[in-house]
Amino acid sequence: MSDPAVKIHSSLWHGAAYAAIVLLGACATPPAPTRDAAPVAAPAPKRETPRTESPAAPSLPSAPVATPGVAFRPVAWTALPGWRDDDLADAWSAFIATCGALGTREFWREPCAAAARTSAPAPEAARRFFEQHFTPYLVASADAGEEGLITGYYEPLLRGSRKPSARYRHPLYGVPDDLVVVDLGELYPELKNMRLRGRLEGRRLVPYLDRAQIDAAQGPLRGKEIAWIDDAVDLFFLHIQGSGRILLDSGETIRVGYADQNGHPYRSIGRLLVERGELTLEQASMQSIKAWARANPDRLNELLNSNASYVFFRELPATLNGPLGSLGVPLTARRSLAVDPRHIPLGAPVYIATTWPNSPRPLNRLMIAQDTGGAIRGPVRADFFWGYGEAAGREAGRMKQRLRMWLLLPHRYPVAVAVD
Repeated sequence: MSDPAVKIHSSLWHGAAYAAIVLLGACATPPAPTRDAAPVAAPAPKRETPRTESPAAPSLPSAPVATPGVAFRPVAWTALPGWRDDDLADAWSAFIATCGALGTREFWREPCAAAARTSAPAPEAARRFFEQHFTPYLVASADAGEEGLITGYYEPLLRGSRKPSARYRHPLYGVPDDLVVVDLGELYPELKNMRLRGRLEGRRLVPYLDRAQIDAAQGPLRGKEIAWIDDAVDLFFLHIQGSGRILLDSGETIRVGYADQNGHPYRSIGRLLVERGELTLEQASMQSIKAWARANPDRLNELLNSNASYVFFRELPATLNGPLGSLGVPLTARRSLAVDPRHIPLGAPVYIATTWPNSPRPLNRLMIAQDTGGAIRGPVRADFFWGYGEAAGREAGRMKQRLRMWLLLPHRYPVAVAVD
């Protein structure tokens, strides 16, 4: 990017905010604290544009913000396919974790207090609890109707070291000291959840370094390495997943999670390989991209650098039960969901109707909206957390199905419902 700098000066800042959006548009991003974007290359609904993440958890409004193009329609519980068949034990645990974050908030206080008085209910008792305290709403968008897209993500295991060597030569960075993050919503309410990222050159804010610049020899982030990884492709996909574990050569395993991002827009390398004719759309999965990388090592850097977006990490306590989602609670395998918080309140139960990856077998279950992601844009759009390890990675890498969603909200929760 050429030098589209915006001067940071108290007398100029108010007039420069909108110019900053135009001039540094690649660096102005909404919050999505966990992942950069989904790994698959399937075209998302037209309303979606992959965007990058911010370090701070999104604000948690007491009610869904009224946004154009989304409709909530109250329905009977019988409208949820498979509702009577879902074993809610794992979903119950995920909901209890959410209550730890939302339990004191208006509208959540009553159901969370009731849940605290209920100890490990049987499936039928858990079902009655949700039916007693929540109303289901069918979620629809104006342009795509009731159907959307669901993809998957997981927590990978990488191999690394605290020290660089011939084997461990790809750095996993923490947040650089010179990264500047400006919350534009503090100045202009209409820019809520938009943040500007860059670095200072004198009194000017310029775009932060892109992937190629960061990964260049003698990189500018020297000293910020959390660990050194043995595989560049695995590290790249860790950026996409946003969290993972690293088995160190010392035998210790550490957990890392998303901390911040360089502000550049995400570009799907899977989609790029499809556009180049090197993969078909049906082949565009994480596994196929890794196979392409192994077959084309001399072209790998060029492919990875086509995505200028870069994620910075932080080391997390090894005692966590799972990676931390945007809500600040550990994710639960196959019960935690990443959503677009502009439409779906974080912490809310969400019932999904889709299929298992590469299968017509129905996958209908209660999930908890505990996370966000850079490519998760739109009301009927979600990312399914599969858990940890290779098996979870296989399912996540090939998940790319149509989706229907029902949002479950406490009875008194104010909702602008659709009108026929």
